[in-house]
Amino acid sequence: MKYSGKEPLITRFGYPVMKLFSPLVRRLWIAEVHGLENLPKHGPCLVASNHESFFDFILFIAAIDRKIHYLAAEKFFVHPFWKWMMAFMGCIRVDRYSTMNVKAYKEIAMVVKQGRLIGIFPEGTRSPDGKLMKAKPGVAHLAIRSGLPVIPVGMRGTYEIMSIRDKTPKFRKASIYIGKPLAFEALPEKLLDEHTMQRTADKIMLQIAALTGEEYRFAGEQSL
Repeated sequence: MKYSGKEPLITRFGYPVMKLFSPLVRRLWIAEVHGLENLPKHGPCLVASNHESFFDFILFIAAIDRKIHYLAAEKFFVHPFWKWMMAFMGCIRVDRYSTMNVKAYKEIAMVVKQGRLIGIFPEGTRSPDGKLMKAKPGVAHLAIRSGLPVIPVGMRGTYEIMSIRDKTPKFRKASIYIGKPLAFEALPEKLLDEHTMQRTADKIMLQIAALTGEEYRFAGEQSL
């Protein structure tokens, strides 16, 4: 879809249709949701979550009342099935192997201007074993440059519902833990070096780890 500065019609009408299934999703796959009071009722912010399953974003969308636009890898936008899901949910395409994501930044700016939520998985891809992976610095770049608060989210049990190797979901239930907002001071461009970005991304992942009850093993590592 060509960027026009406005929300595409397929998203404007498709997202509410997707939300009609939220009660069913909650009944089948969500055991409990903690910390909903930590999610601001108005205004833009980043929602950063661990990523263990295809169901992570589906469950979070079903669990909250606000509209959230997830950043998603380019491969989903060319997949015969997922490309329609991406369009309905208003996901923002990020080309992982390109340094020029101009269209993505424009769409993020549009979402921020509209006061909505932006969803991001700091690990960049789904965990192959259900354990936390090292965060990519992209979440830090987005948080510091946008000045938006970051809401850490811990998803527990989604790997058991549908892991990276599963073709269909299992009827098991997950729990969602929403943490308190994190704020990061805006820094001048000259200080936004790779080490600073990785350290900030690790701080976000440590909060996510606390919510999942898992260990984050990569804090303090130097970026290669």
